Amino acid sequence: MISAVAETYGIHPQTLRLYEREGLLAPSRTEGNTRLYSEEDLRELETILNLTRDLGVNLAGVEIILNMRQKMEKMQGEISEFIEYIQREMGRQEDGWKDRVQNALVRLPPRDLVKKDS
Repeated sequence: MISAVAETYGIHPQTLRLYEREGLLAPSRTEGNTRLYSEEDLRELETILNLTRDLGVNLAGVEIILNMRQKMEKMQGEISEFIEYIQREMGRQEDGWKDRVQNALVRLPPRDLVKKDS
């Protein structure tokens, strides 16, 4: 509920409504249209309050920062997937290389060493 969240964080309910209008928060709603704030919504609110209260960032700046953070998280996921792909491919190539080396070696019967006179 908006009043409980506002009281917990020491802000006015209108502030939460403003953050929602600005697209900074998007709590889900019940059939009766009551806002339901998830743990993720509350973490986002804490970030917004940290940026505005502690760092003095205006709402336009907050929006830019949150969008950049979201893009960075997406890119980090893509990079992780790419690294996993490269590691799989390197493992396959290494296995193929080991097979080629093993198949390239020819076993010879043991022989006695003989000194050759010059």
